[in-house]
Amino acid sequence: MHNPAPPSAGSPSSSPGGAFRAAPRQVRLLPLIALIFFSVSGGAYGIEGLFSSSGPGMGLLLIVLTPLIYGLPHSLVVAELGTAIPVEGGFYHWVKRGLGDFWGFQSAMLTWLCSFVDMALFPLLFANYLQSVVKAVAPGRHVLLSLGGLDIDLHWGVCVGVIVFFTLLNMMGAGWVGDSSLVFGVLCLTPMLALTGVGVWRLISDPSNPVSSLTLGDGQSTSSAFGAGLFIVMWNYCGWDQVSTVAGEMANPRRDLPKALFSAMGLIVAGYLIPCLAALAVGPHGPAGWLNWEDGSFAEVGRVLGGPWLQTAVTVGGMFSAVAMFSALLASNSRLPLVLSRDGYLPSWLTKESRRFRAPVVSIIGSSAIYAVFCLSSFGDLVIVDVFLTNAVILLEVAALIALRVREPRLPRPYRVPGGRPALAAIVLSLASVCGFAAWAQYQDAGSRSVVYGLATVGFSCLLYVPLRWWRRSKVRRGTVADLTAGSSAYGEWLTRAADRGASDAQTPAALPAREPAGL
Repeated sequence: MHNPAPPSAGSPSSSPGGAFRAAPRQVRLLPLIALIFFSVSGGAYGIEGLFSSSGPGMGLLLIVLTPLIYGLPHSLVVAELGTAIPVEGGFYHWVKRGLGDFWGFQSAMLTWLCSFVDMALFPLLFANYLQSVVKAVAPGRHVLLSLGGLDIDLHWGVCVGVIVFFTLLNMMGAGWVGDSSLVFGVLCLTPMLALTGVGVWRLISDPSNPVSSLTLGDGQSTSSAFGAGLFIVMWNYCGWDQVSTVAGEMANPRRDLPKALFSAMGLIVAGYLIPCLAALAVGPHGPAGWLNWEDGSFAEVGRVLGGPWLQTAVTVGGMFSAVAMFSALLASNSRLPLVLSRDGYLPSWLTKESRRFRAPVVSIIGSSAIYAVFCLSSFGDLVIVDVFLTNAVILLEVAALIALRVREPRLPRPYRVPGGRPALAAIVLSLASVCGFAAWAQYQDAGSRSVVYGLATVGFSCLLYVPLRWWRRSKVRRGTVADLTAGSSAYGEWLTRAADRGASDAQTPAALPAREPAGL
């Protein structure tokens, strides 16, 4: 357990909670690309419903358009802030420094609360893929224990097994998670490459236009098809900021983060576009036709295009994609209670690290235990708040970017969003418009439940801040926690030293002024 006393200026490793520690196995460029890939995408698995909702032409158009109006603007924000403030905790510290303690707390807490439901989806997806091969793990097939209205069955046991395995992997540190993500990337993309090859050959040998229909037809308008698909594609293009929370374990975040973000962007777009285009070779009708696609339908597409071997390969690829996404996002989300604990908002025992790997073991295990509970099907409908909360945090990051441009124009920015004020205005307009549309689409789809759940979560986080802030202040008065508020000189010095340690090739001033002349 670390000593939460204020850091001394003499030693970088003396920061609160060991914020400047050198991980035994650091995340380098290629593993970082893999971590971003699985934090955002994981391949085309799960995007099938886009085409049965919007049609083939609109589906492909949205795969290309959405990163331009949503993914790229967000990744530009992440690239600038992530290289300016490359510390463990990532976007929590960006928002905290730009907007203050309250909003920083909200960005971390809302993301962590959102992860309770979001993270449970991946073990469930793995179990659902597995049941297509092993029928015994189907939900309700083998009930081990009944507790009220909850059935503890073999299906849930598989989910827990996945969580335990990748919890142990994460306890070895983000470097090991990144390296394993490279292996999982090969395992989940290879079946899609095979499906793409067979599908393209089908299109060549049996010439047809797979996108002859822009929409579903039957009276669906272009605007309706666009609206139905955009919300689905947003789910598949969010998460660019997740990797920032492990910046303290990157080999050189200031050099590698922009390269990794934009490399992953190209890989993700290609990973969606090319397999989907090839899969459309099955046509609109039949069990594998795109009119009937839903999550997991690519396995049936593989059977039609290549036979049972390809169906099995795609199924196994989907399983690896699901668990790799869980592993990458566990590394990211588990650092949020860690940094909140280091700042005094949560109990200090959450900062406990393993001696060998220096990974936050208590934070990882605690987060995983919560995710296992949320794998119970009764919590599934809470997923409707996922995109709403994610977009709220994105808008906080954009606001922090603008605030830091105005208040700290001389803050070292190894990567700076090009284009000046017009580019910033375009980012704000694009992200605000898309996030606003997503909130409306969510309301149209889920009704008042989406509003109630979303407001309840935000309200809970805001109310929680009041007692935790009082508790934190009492720790500061007792001297058990450093006064690392966004406006304190100690906080600025701490971030500066962390930035220096994270990027040896960048020159950072010894201290940053509390406020500088305005500018963008």
